[in-house]
Amino acid sequence: MSGASGWRHGTRAFRHVTFRRFWFGALVSNSGTWLQNLTVPYVLLQLTDRASWVGLATFASLMPVMLLSPLAGNVADRFDRRRSLLVGQTAAAAGALLLSVAWSSGVRDPATILAFTAVAGVLNGFNAPIWQAFIPSLVPVDDLSSAISLNSLQFNMARAIGPAIGGGVIAIIGPGWAFAINALSYGAVLLSLVLIDPGTIRAQSSQRRPVLRGFGETITYIRRQPGIVGGIGVACVVAFLGFPVVGFVVIYAKQVYDVGAGTVGVLTGLLGIGAILAAPIVAGVFGDLSRATTVKVALPLYGLSIALFGVSTEPVLGGIGLTLAGAGFLTLVATSNTTVQTIVADRIRGRVMAIRIMAFTASYPVGALVQTQLAERSNARLVVTVAGCTIVAIGTLTWLAPRLVQSFDDPPDLTTA
Repeated sequence: MSGASGWRHGTRAFRHVTFRRFWFGALVSNSGTWLQNLTVPYVLLQLTDRASWVGLATFASLMPVMLLSPLAGNVADRFDRRRSLLVGQTAAAAGALLLSVAWSSGVRDPATILAFTAVAGVLNGFNAPIWQAFIPSLVPVDDLSSAISLNSLQFNMARAIGPAIGGGVIAIIGPGWAFAINALSYGAVLLSLVLIDPGTIRAQSSQRRPVLRGFGETITYIRRQPGIVGGIGVACVVAFLGFPVVGFVVIYAKQVYDVGAGTVGVLTGLLGIGAILAAPIVAGVFGDLSRATTVKVALPLYGLSIALFGVSTEPVLGGIGLTLAGAGFLTLVATSNTTVQTIVADRIRGRVMAIRIMAFTASYPVGALVQTQLAERSNARLVVTVAGCTIVAIGTLTWLAPRLVQSFDDPPDLTTA
C-alpha cells in the first residue's frame, strides 16, 4: 500500500463536474439496463422452463458486442466520443422502447424476445468501447484511477439497484413495465451528455485508420504490453467462469430454492451490494494497492465465493456466496480495467478498450452458454461449483508463479506515435 488514502483520495474524480454529471446519469441508465437484464431471463425461463434459454439470452445480448467492438473502437479513436455516445445511447433507448411495446402488445414468443435482446446487444456493441474510452477524458490524468474505479462502482451499484427494483416490478406490475422503465432510464445519461460542456473534456488524440488495419495494429500493440495482456486475461477468466452466475440466480431460484420474482431480485441485487462493499478498497480509500497483489488475493477468494453459491441449497447461504462474489467481481474487473487504462497510450485507447471488451463479452456469453447447457444435461449445482473451484486453481497459480501478474504494475505508455 502506498501514497495518499482516505475518502477524499478515493473519490477525487467527483471534484470534476463533468464526471459527476456523467456518473449519476450512467447510474440511472445502467440501473434500468440491469432491471431488463433480470427481466429477460426470468421471462424466458417462465415461458420455456429450460435453463438453456437463459444462456441463449446472454449469448444474444453480448456476442454482438464482440463482433462490433473493432468498428466501435475505431469510431472512438476517430470521432468525437461525446457525440458518438449521444447517437448510440439514443438508438439504445429506441430499442428498449420497442421491446416494451412488443411485450405490452401481447408478444410472448421466446424467439422474438431473444431477437429484441440481440438488437440491444448490437447497440451495446457500438456504445461500450466508446464509453470506456470516454471516461478518461472527463478527468485529469492524475485522477484517472479514481475515475475508473468509480465508474466500476457505478456499474455495480446499478447491478444492485436494477434487480432489487426489478423483482418488485415484475411481481407487482409485470415485465412490460420493467422494459418501459429501462427505456425511460436512458434519458438520464442522454441528459448528462447534453449538459456536459465540450470545452471541459480533455482533448483526445485522433487517428484515422481503416478498421481492419487498425485492428491489426492494436493486436500488435497489445502483444508488446504484458500488463495489458494480463489485464485482459484476468477479465476473460472472470467472464467465462464466474460471471455466468448472474444467469444461474434465476435458475437456482426456480429449480433449487423454489422462490419467486421478489427473491430473485434480492439475490441478484446482492451481487451489486457485494461490489459496493468492496468499492472503498478498489477506489483507494485505504491507499493505492499494488494491482498485482490485488489480483493474487482476489482471484482465489472470488472462486471460493462462486463455489459457495454453487453448493448452496437455500437462499441464505446462496446470498452470502453472491455477496462475496460481487465483491470479488468488482475487485478483479476494476483492477484489470485500471491496469489496461493506466498503461495504454491515449492515441490507441479506444481500440485497445474495444479488444478488452471483445475478450470479456466473448468469454461471458460463451461461458454462460456452455455452463447452462451442461446444467441442463447434468446438475446446475455441480456446474457452478466446478467453475468456482477452477477459478481457485487459477488464482493459486498466481502465487506459485508471481511473474504471471507482476506486469500489472507496469508504468504508463506515454508514446504519441
